[in-house]
Amino acid sequence: MTTVAHHVPRTDRFGVSDLLAEAAAGIGARPGRLVLTILGTVLGIASVVVTVGLAQTAAGQINKQFDAVAATQGVAKPATSRGFGGDTRAVGTLPWDSPERAERLNGVEAAALVSEVELGDLDVTAVPVHDPSAPRVANPAVIATSPHAMEALGGTVVQGRYFDAGHDQRADRVVVLGAEAARRLGVVRVDRQPSIFIGDRAYQVIGIVDGVLRRTDLLSAVLLPNGAARADLALTTPGELHLHLQVAAGPVVGSQLPTALSPNSPETVDVQMPAGRSSVRESVQADINAIFLALGGVALLIGGVGIANVTLLSVLERVGEIGLRRALGATRRQIAAQFMVESVVVGMLGGLVGAALGVAVVTIVSAASEWTPILDLRMVGAAALSGGLIGLLAGLYPSLKAASIEPISALRGGV
Repeated sequence: MTTVAHHVPRTDRFGVSDLLAEAAAGIGARPGRLVLTILGTVLGIASVVVTVGLAQTAAGQINKQFDAVAATQGVAKPATSRGFGGDTRAVGTLPWDSPERAERLNGVEAAALVSEVELGDLDVTAVPVHDPSAPRVANPAVIATSPHAMEALGGTVVQGRYFDAGHDQRADRVVVLGAEAARRLGVVRVDRQPSIFIGDRAYQVIGIVDGVLRRTDLLSAVLLPNGAARADLALTTPGELHLHLQVAAGPVVGSQLPTALSPNSPETVDVQMPAGRSSVRESVQADINAIFLALGGVALLIGGVGIANVTLLSVLERVGEIGLRRALGATRRQIAAQFMVESVVVGMLGGLVGAALGVAVVTIVSAASEWTPILDLRMVGAAALSGGLIGLLAGLYPSLKAASIEPISALRGGV
């Protein structure tokens, strides 16, 4: 009689629950060592989260600074060409209604013409008396502008008012002084209706302006309406058109403005518009990110090496335990899996604590600086999970080392 032996599949003595229990016991056996082990990973993950979080948060603040002066400022002026003698000449002119045309474009919040006025032999004084023996002093610049120049240039009227469209249309002899020009001319108040003289013509001072961010030279200038400059001072063509734009509207406005100002020959208009994003801001932010990310990478590397060292030390300390488990039926794969799980859990703990610490630092710094914290939650989650990846990579060699231990050698006290 022939007996047929049936192959019975081998059932592992140690299941997943046993694996997790052993790993948890190994991790919690030495709390002090655990804290020191995850410290490097915590610092590395926290550095990455803080770097990216503060970069995103500061980007909004940097945007405000750039947008306040440069990123919302546009300029249009007649194009120039170089002649045979090397001199340059304008090949076109801007229309006098350029501000109205520009403000019809989407993205333009305010526009104004700004033109330098040639005075020739005329003097700008606060008194009509001309003393030939008195030393001649430099005149303040005389600038003709549109009524909404302060809106376009970011200036503030600190006394009185700015001239309006009625003054411009009637060519009224009124002026507004920059703060420095007012000091030089001795005009400290406008409620007494002071006047200055350009040549022998009197112009009433109706306001004083300060804080002109986009044209600081206007602080030392005398500003008068285009109508008065055309009627009294022979201003024939506008100089420049200044625009206050919405954020990131520069490229669109720049493509449309030449046609709006000169439909038949847009090439005669030279337009200077800010880019959609500030290259200076991006360069500064990229440099800061590179420095801190490099520091975070070094900390992560140190954390990974620390996990590998401690896991390997744990393997060497637990040789007897490993041999006993092998003798009781644990496979090489299960031994390797146990130490791999320990290493991954340690890395995950470091990642979670580091991500939480990084979020806390970003929030505290933003609150102290009165900023609005900005954090990409996907980045925070990825940073936390990267701790597990570090633990996985750091635990490969120690796990393989543990799996290679033979039961007999381990029980005899060898490796």
